[in-house]
Amino acid sequence: MKFDVVIAGKTRCVELTRERERLHISVDGRPSNADAVELASNIFSILLNGQSHEIRVTPQPDGRLTLQSADHEFSAEVVDPRAWSGRRHGHVEAEGRQQIIAPMPGKVVRLLVKAGDKVEVGQGILVVEAMKMQNEVRSPKTGTVERLQAQEGQPVNAGQVLAWID
Repeated sequence: MKFDVVIAGKTRCVELTRERERLHISVDGRPSNADAVELASNIFSILLNGQSHEIRVTPQPDGRLTLQSADHEFSAEVVDPRAWSGRRHGHVEAEGRQQIIAPMPGKVVRLLVKAGDKVEVGQGILVVEAMKMQNEVRSPKTGTVERLQAQEGQPVNAGQVLAWID
């Protein structure tokens, strides 16, 4: 798959090749010394030049993607609308019942909704603190908070289910 991606104002041609469970990455036609494995929905472990990075990809309501690692956060945009099939009229929205999972190990510091609340795509559900950074976990769809499985002050593991949106 080829994607035209804009990061920090520069357009790059990113090509992903799947080999079993791994993704091999080339940028602007040059193969990189990188491969990726999807750990959970929108969470990737990327091995780049011998260093491991965990990257969380969060679709935003305006169609952009937020890419978060332990140290950095970037905004990216897929230019070719055929390359990101979830994009509809500037919004990326999941369909069906969705799990909200912890993006990384940490502690739930704030609940922004309660069971039964109506939420919009991209609306904050809760805040997880990890490595002294607070990360707002957002709803992937418009719907109703079916169930919250997290409480303020609760430690969480990466990939742990925190809530359900229906």
